[in-house]
Amino acid sequence: MTPDQWTIVGLAAGWSAVVGVVGLGVAYSLRRRSLRWGAAIVAIVGVGGFLAGLVATTRAMLVSDHDFRVVLLVSGVAGVVSLGFALVVAGAAVRWSRSLQEAARRLSDEWPGPETTMSAPAELASVSAELRRTSERLAESRDRERRLESSRRELVAWVSHDLRTPLAGLRAMTEALEDGLVDDPERYHMQMRAEVDRMTRMVDDLFELSQIHAGTLQLTIERVSLGDVISDALAGAGPVARARGVRLGGSVEEGAHVLADPRELSRVVTNLVMNAIRHTPFDGTVEVSGRLAGDVVEVAVRDQCGGIPDGDLARVFDVAWRGSDARTPEPGAATPGAGLGLAIVRGIVEAHRGSVAVSNEAPGCRFLVRLPA
Repeated sequence: MTPDQWTIVGLAAGWSAVVGVVGLGVAYSLRRRSLRWGAAIVAIVGVGGFLAGLVATTRAMLVSDHDFRVVLLVSGVAGVVSLGFALVVAGAAVRWSRSLQEAARRLSDEWPGPETTMSAPAELASVSAELRRTSERLAESRDRERRLESSRRELVAWVSHDLRTPLAGLRAMTEALEDGLVDDPERYHMQMRAEVDRMTRMVDDLFELSQIHAGTLQLTIERVSLGDVISDALAGAGPVARARGVRLGGSVEEGAHVLADPRELSRVVTNLVMNAIRHTPFDGTVEVSGRLAGDVVEVAVRDQCGGIPDGDLARVFDVAWRGSDARTPEPGAATPGAGLGLAIVRGIVEAHRGSVAVSNEAPGCRFLVRLPA
């Protein structure tokens, strides 16, 4: 470029830079104000920088006064139009930001969240979408909290009832022994011991459930043979099954192993088997199977309970859930527990980063546990 051209470039750059620095200072001082101010300053600085450079160069080039006034007039009109458009865009941005502000304020309410289809820039639309997802997660959390609170109330009611009955029996037997009204003290002692053992198991279940909910359940992970776990569970449940006239069967895929806490995994299978026996009628069958399925191990327990109503399937693993009429033992059947067994199963399985589910498969139900292999 020629020296004259370099002079023009220097003048335009210098004056534009001065306007830009001044505009930057003004923008910084108004940084806490509305977006409208920011947009107006951007428009003014853009046009002002251009105008300053233009004025400096036209003066240097000795342009006539008439032409100079024309240039100023054109630049002024362009600046006003630019400022108007900037304010329109800023107004839209302010409305979008206020909409997001209202969305954030209402997240704690029972509210589905802001619409993600709002015609906002991509950044604001992504924020709106994230707020909606957060609102949905909060709604799920509130719903889960309500279910947990309902389960806690049911648990307190059931446990209070289950403890009141044996305690009343223990008190009656103790008073009878104290008054010497018992012909067979040994039989009373055996009944008292059985009631104490039942209450001890209930308290142990409550303690383990509290550990699960508090996230303090300690697991000792090791490589466990799935066949051994299922075999031990069936052997332990055998006397109960024979007493109720229920047949037990089991099959395990050869070489199936799982990384788990052997004691807690045994508790899972035992609880599921005992639950299946409790709800299977006389001369029914309970089947337990285990197999490898890719990178997970599956344990399935099938019973002949008659099925679970669809409305109750989602509650099966809730604390204190004892089942609908279809899964309530008939008079004379074994007394149901406090509704803790399946809740403990879910807690232990999830502590192992696994999952448990139930489905209806005629003539009963199928509980499926999936654990990382």
